[in-house]
Amino acid sequence: MDVLSLLHNPDVLAVLAGMGAFAVVVLIWSALIDTDPFASRLKSVAERRRELSDDAKKKKISRRERLIGPSVIRELAQKLQLERGRQTTALRLKLARAGYHSHEALALYLLLRLGMPIAAGIAAFLLLFVTETFDLEPMMKIMVLILAVLAGLGSPDLFLKNMSQRRADVLRKAMPDALDLMVICAEAGLSLDSSLDRVSREMALSFPELAEEIGLTSVELGFLPNRSQALQNLADRVPIPGVMGLVNTLIQTEKYGTPLAQALRVLSSEMRTERIMAAEAKAAKLPATLTVPMILFILPPLFVVLLGPAILKVSALMH
Repeated sequence: MDVLSLLHNPDVLAVLAGMGAFAVVVLIWSALIDTDPFASRLKSVAERRRELSDDAKKKKISRRERLIGPSVIRELAQKLQLERGRQTTALRLKLARAGYHSHEALALYLLLRLGMPIAAGIAAFLLLFVTETFDLEPMMKIMVLILAVLAGLGSPDLFLKNMSQRRADVLRKAMPDALDLMVICAEAGLSLDSSLDRVSREMALSFPELAEEIGLTSVELGFLPNRSQALQNLADRVPIPGVMGLVNTLIQTEKYGTPLAQALRVLSSEMRTERIMAAEAKAAKLPATLTVPMILFILPPLFVVLLGPAILKVSALMH
């Protein structure tokens, strides 16, 4: 009865009518104003671009602060005129294959290659002739000194070669996953630049080495006048069959206009077949590989276990 009496009250009815009219006005206003979300999308894209620009500036500043020390090394290398040789380009490529892309890496490598033989020779001279830690003949000491200098001379190249091999193994293992992601991106309608950028961001945690190379290629595609040169730089930095096949496929796609998704799908199938064949070849080599360890480590204990009791019994009966 109280509810009915409130409904019959003119003031309550006026308030309810006003609230309903306000709700109708708000609904009509929202329907007329928010018909096109394009402006809000442009605003969100602009804000995201501003955030990425701020992050890039912060990273650039922090990287510049971190490179204060290496820049001193580079200035020292320039004063010594170590970067004016004819093999500078080849050395930069070797360093890039090992994962060192900075400008200071070449200067540091040249300084190490110059300083390591001197340091090794000085250390060997102090140990052999000054402190006489090792009691050797004079001719032997001279030979050890020469070997120490040669070891110091070859240690930077050996280190760089080992790093390049390790990085090539990691990139070889990561290549099939990256190719599958590129196939998915191409089938989703993304362009080559967007596909490379997306693959680089997706693989940053699992395989940072390949993500770095693909991200660098994506950047080079954006500012180099010749797009084929950017792809060829990727093949030069990562000289493994999977990457070289991918680069050749992408260059042909860019040149002849063939569908990117179809080309990547064919390449992915070929790479998967090569992986299966490599696994089968490795399994076929396993018996031959295990022959020598089996002869050396398995058969002698087996003969001792089987023939040992019989030999002991025979020797006991003979005595």
